[in-house]
Amino acid sequence: MNPITRKASVHWIGGPRGGTRVVTTESGVLKNAKFSSKIPVKKDARTGPAELIAAAHATSFSLALSNELKLPPSSVGSIVTSATVTQEQSATGWMIKSIHLNVVAKIPKVTQGTFIDTALRAKTNCMVSKLLRANISMNAKLEK
Repeated sequence: MNPITRKASVHWIGGPRGGTRVVTTESGVLKNAKFSSKIPVKKDARTGPAELIAAAHATSFSLALSNELKLPPSSVGSIVTSATVTQEQSATGWMIKSIHLNVVAKIPKVTQGTFIDTALRAKTNCMVSKLLRANISMNAKLEK
């Protein structure tokens, strides 16, 4: 199968504090969205890495759970997932320490036991969960 790519870009002007930062996604869902230079981002009208990872994980998990449950397109069931990212400061800087998924679903004709088993499979198999266990590659170039 041919790989599918999606892109996001950040335009960062200035140093670690001040300046301008915006993030744009290929889909256009985010277009020049304000990006905070503070880590961790506290109560702010700007987004940051932890919030974007939380959104990606909640979205990916909900999709995986729906697939694992084999819900038809016309299903009346619902899945509400929130992801909470916990950040901690270490000697080398801030790091994402953990992510907690909270899922509440209303799925007719599914037992609690089946739902829990399916949710555990979805947590393991969702692409963001897999990514968080993946190797990360990089190319870097300094332009003059």
